[in-house]
Amino acid sequence: MGKMQREKGKRGEREVVALMREWGFKARRGQQHKGGAGSPDVIHNIRDVHVEVKLRETFSLYPTLEHTQKEADDFIPVVFYRRNGKPWVVVMYADDYLNLEALRP
Repeated sequence: MGKMQREKGKRGEREVVALMREWGFKARRGQQHKGGAGSPDVIHNIRDVHVEVKLRETFSLYPTLEHTQKEADDFIPVVFYRRNGKPWVVVMYADDYLNLEALRP
């Protein structure tokens, strides 16, 4: 991965950290603290969720989710994705979304 790609990735991680903080969550970039495979891009206080960040023009939905799931171990894999000039979206498996405690009556 080239330097420009790494910088773009870091920028995306910082944006997601800022977004999560705006919503009242505790969050910080993960790679610079732990690094390596299995380390989430963003460390936060949302229980059982592994966050990866993708800031790019093209997005391969299932390969990205599958890769994130492998890295997530027993956590719920969640991908924050944004392309230039667009808002952030969150991608996750429907079963994981429907199992979130916040949705339970």
